[in-house]
Amino acid sequence: MLLTVFLALVFCAAITIMLISAVTFVQDTRFFSSAPKEAQEVLKPRNEELFFGARAMGWVLIILSVLMILGVGVISIWDGFRSGFSFLQFFLRFVLIFTIYEAYDMIFFDWFLLCRFRFFQYYYPEAAHVMERRKYGFNLKSQLLKLLVIFPAVSALAAWICTRF
Repeated sequence: MLLTVFLALVFCAAITIMLISAVTFVQDTRFFSSAPKEAQEVLKPRNEELFFGARAMGWVLIILSVLMILGVGVISIWDGFRSGFSFLQFFLRFVLIFTIYEAYDMIFFDWFLLCRFRFFQYYYPEAAHVMERRKYGFNLKSQLLKLLVIFPAVSALAAWICTRF
């Protein structure tokens, strides 16, 4: 259980590194597909780097975060095999990791970074008027769909695959 919580925290840290790298260093609007359509329409492409080497550093950090996410998956599966996990144990591990991540996403990214700290608006001031007067993020419905339907289904599928080996 302790390993599962640790892996969830590593997963959250990896996603945070990815988000900060995409917004601050790489500054490619293709990364903002989850942003509201109104915000995507007003975003201006950034042709100049924030500083020399910012995009290269951002891509290195994004690759590092992808490797961290893959590491979370490998370690959670390997430890489950080593410990002789059943379907239910694998399922609970995966769904707990996803649930902690989604709660973190909803609280830290959407509520704190986007609405309170105005992190995105600092780097993309042209989108600030779209995000004004929001008490919460923009995609609550899709996040609840992920939390209640998609993540449990993916966890069940992954647990079923793991128990077949």
